Amino acid sequence: MFGSGPKRSSEANAVVTGAGSGIGAAFASELAARGSRVVCSDIDEEAARRTADAILADGGQATAMHCDVSLIDEVVKLADEAQAWFGGPPSLVINNAGVGAGGKPVGSIELDDWRWVLGINLWGPIHGCHVFTPILRAAGTGQPRGIINVASAAAFGAAPGMAAYNVSKAGTLSLSETLAAELAGTGINVTVLCPTFVKTNIVQSGRITSESSELADRLMRWTGFSAQRVARMCLDTNDRGGLYCMPQPDARIGWGIKRLTPTVYTRAVGLTNRITGSQEV
Repeated sequence: MFGSGPKRSSEANAVVTGAGSGIGAAFASELAARGSRVVCSDIDEEAARRTADAILADGGQATAMHCDVSLIDEVVKLADEAQAWFGGPPSLVINNAGVGAGGKPVGSIELDDWRWVLGINLWGPIHGCHVFTPILRAAGTGQPRGIINVASAAAFGAAPGMAAYNVSKAGTLSLSETLAAELAGTGINVTVLCPTFVKTNIVQSGRITSESSELADRLMRWTGFSAQRVARMCLDTNDRGGLYCMPQPDARIGWGIKRLTPTVYTRAVGLTNRITGSQEV
């Protein structure tokens, strides 16, 4: 089913943050199906436990741990507890925990919302990479190793009214590219996931204005990929040593246009937004 030869995501010791729901839960279940032992971490430990229990019920190996990725001490604790449970270092780390926010232009977004979004969406991956990269390096070359950071097409999409979210994901994209360069030749594959719409509960759990929330929810239902499909595609990308995983065609098209004609792209996005009246200006 997964092709010939060993997979980095097969029989791995994997740590997944934000594993209580959505893409994180999908990563955890897919990894377990591939024979991995999985630490399911989440700020909502009960949600993480539900993910782990579902894996155990299917005959997989998983445990739940609490972690607020915005706090470095909690990420250090997660690394220590995960290694104790594995009996050694992890071989795959997925920095997935994230939140949504949007609907207001720059200058109207509350600074508390900026801090909340960046604390989880950007500092979470920073903390994860800061803590786990030295551990993966020290593990040596005996087993394939990988890091997956979950960003978004928002990292390059620059949609108006989404500044805090866009900035957090752009930072995660840049972090991943930099880390991939630093780890080139070490045997540690870095992949950054940049999907567009995925069928998760991020809209309901985020800080998004009602109008933007309704639009995003409709788009997720109409055009979104399942979280399971996205997780599967991203793990396969990491197995192949790919840096970028953009599961949907619209993400790949937007990425190409933005790189070829960045000024035209940005102006077009802004004008389209004004014409449709989808953002307060």
